[in-house]
Amino acid sequence: MAWIFAGIGVLVVAYAGVCLFYALFQERFIFIRFRTSRGYKYKFAGAFEERFIKADDRTELHALYFKAEAPKGVILYFHGNTGSVRRWGKYAHRFVRLGYDVLVPDPRGYGKSRGVLSEEALHADAGLWYDELLKSWAEKDIVVFGRSLGSGLATPLAALRSPRMLILETPFANLYDVATNYLPILPYRLLLRYTFRNDKAIKRIHCPVYILHGKFDAVVPYSSALRLYALTPSHVHREMITFPKGHHSDLPRFPRYQRLLLRVLG
Repeated sequence: MAWIFAGIGVLVVAYAGVCLFYALFQERFIFIRFRTSRGYKYKFAGAFEERFIKADDRTELHALYFKAEAPKGVILYFHGNTGSVRRWGKYAHRFVRLGYDVLVPDPRGYGKSRGVLSEEALHADAGLWYDELLKSWAEKDIVVFGRSLGSGLATPLAALRSPRMLILETPFANLYDVATNYLPILPYRLLLRYTFRNDKAIKRIHCPVYILHGKFDAVVPYSSALRLYALTPSHVHREMITFPKGHHSDLPRFPRYQRLLLRVLG
């Protein structure tokens, strides 16, 4: 019997070790950041410019601003957890060709943005970028777009402000859902410092909401996005656009994706 108790003890210690490891290094799993030197020159087709602002803690934040001819609005695009605007900037053309300027900020630690990470700081930074757009645009002309992890910034921001609409591509209800999808045995309610509670924020939304999600998404469960849609207040216009064969990063290849953008932004 002693070997049974010894084996259980080993498993308990190993489990505790995995929990401790995740608690200490969770930022490396959630935020896969790629830094860019201050002097790096971006190369994208079309007109664009770099923008820098100072956060409340004097941290320097960076974004790319893409320009359309005779723009009819602007899109504040919060990108996913991997890479920086060096990667994500290439997607701005989808909106520029529809007649929209596009602001793509890098969160802290991504690209040329600096600063210490915290969920509170990330939300505050998102608000600063929105305020930056308000210097040139009315709220009725601002579209907030969140892609994957970016939905965790876009949703609370749209709930606090009054943009023209909120578009969410492969979003989650909260980060517990995403973490559990990867490794369901850990006590994430105790471990996660970054929860991104879209499920709470969406209840306060008062602009149109469009959610796009693939049923074969292996990163963010489709069920999580479906729950987010169900929590959206019924008094606002809301649409759940499901891609039966869609995965996490391939929705733009489907004609339905392009038709949706053309319908709501055209």
